[in-house]
Amino acid sequence: MAQLYFRYSTMNAGKTIELIKVAYNYEERGKKVLVLTPAIDDRYGVGKIVSRIGVTRDAELIKDNTNILELFLDEGRKGRIDCVLVDECQFLKRHHIEELAEIVDSFDTPVLAYGLKNDFRNELFEGSYYMLVYADKIEEIKTICWCGRKATMVARVVEGKFVKTGEQIQIGGNDMYVSLCRKHYNDGRLSEDK
Repeated sequence: MAQLYFRYSTMNAGKTIELIKVAYNYEERGKKVLVLTPAIDDRYGVGKIVSRIGVTRDAELIKDNTNILELFLDEGRKGRIDCVLVDECQFLKRHHIEELAEIVDSFDTPVLAYGLKNDFRNELFEGSYYMLVYADKIEEIKTICWCGRKATMVARVVEGKFVKTGEQIQIGGNDMYVSLCRKHYNDGRLSEDK
């Protein structure tokens, strides 16, 4: 029986490379995958997902008004879709998560969604909140803080300074976000020296 998976972590834990690996494994066995990414994340180009280690994959775009169920059905007319993979699912809206759940429930197709759980202010994103509500399985992908402890928080860095205020969504990578343990998030230490 298919399930809806939420695989979450902080920044730089390997979520995207894991998604690309899962897609590769399905395709190596002759299966068809539908890879999706929010249109808002255009760091590496429109419709591209790129891991930190440089592996790239094309993906279908999800806009705020995209109906993922309709997209799934349209793509399914070209051949059965065996798995749906979603990168950066924290940027999805409630209706997107409900549509992903419908794909699992009505079409017995597994959906694996990867993303952040909490933002730099330590608040849930809309997509993450509804993934926590609807997911059949919730799995953490772990990474570490500079001190070696498990990182559970994401810090935003602006001009070298730790900030805890601002717009929730600001697209960026290593240039503006650092994964920290709770202790160093709370005391604002970005490294052993700062």
